Amino acid sequence: MCDEKTFADQDEHERRSYGVTRREFGGISLGAGLSLLWPEVANAAEVVDGDIEVVTPDGKADCYFVRPSSGAHPGVLLWPDAFGLRPAMRQMGKRLATSGYSVLVVNPYYRSTKAPLFPTGADFADPETRKKIMSMMATLNAETHSTDAKAFIEYLDSQPAVDRDRKLGTMGYCMGGPITMRTAAARPDRIGAAASFHGGRLVTDAADSPHLLVPKIKAKTLFAIAENDDEREPEVKNVLRETYAKNGLAAEIEVYEGALHGWCPPDSRVYNEPQAERAWSQLLVLLESALKQSA
Repeated sequence: MCDEKTFADQDEHERRSYGVTRREFGGISLGAGLSLLWPEVANAAEVVDGDIEVVTPDGKADCYFVRPSSGAHPGVLLWPDAFGLRPAMRQMGKRLATSGYSVLVVNPYYRSTKAPLFPTGADFADPETRKKIMSMMATLNAETHSTDAKAFIEYLDSQPAVDRDRKLGTMGYCMGGPITMRTAAARPDRIGAAASFHGGRLVTDAADSPHLLVPKIKAKTLFAIAENDDEREPEVKNVLRETYAKNGLAAEIEVYEGALHGWCPPDSRVYNEPQAERAWSQLLVLLESALKQSA
């Protein structure tokens, strides 16, 4: 979650990074092509992609669908962070597709606006940007997360590029983290893997706290937690471990040392390449073990 401590950590990170701001980094990386920042994938699949619309109970969601150019593959539903569907999330979806997955990257704010929400380099620390993001996030809740998840899963299952004999995966960043848990609980019969990266509000005192859904979940789960998020809420990892263990579910829960909230997307102010690559590797291991076997 983003708060004053998060902003202070980001500022200190930028000072250590020779003053390169999120706006400058975003412009450079996106202009050069985000894929250039990543190592090449061995035996990478050729992919096809495009913008599509998914019909939901509340309208039509603009999304990005990318998959290998031939065959049927395990489907993965990707929930973006608070900045929503944008070039960086498209590139992350495309990167996953080259590893043999059919990936749907969604615009969670479709009820209010089409993607992208902000220009390249927009910064949560900016008051106007933060105000807009918070107002957009306020349009979503546990119920919309669940209904959207069901609609997106139905879309994936209707696609020839998705292997219905395999379980589906879901993954999310920041606010997308808890949505992965709600997705796994909404369709436990289909979701076999769930991954949360620097997810916020995974454990709360509210009646709709995501961790209370664990008894409904059947997916193998990965929680990659930012070090500064853990410093602020050190009990979260322990509650998650206890809850998953109590329900006999496999969950890998790790605090990433030196990684700040938001470290995974390559357009982030605090992008940490070594730790982002390690998180990506853990994601691939999870998906390989949970999805590339018969449902």
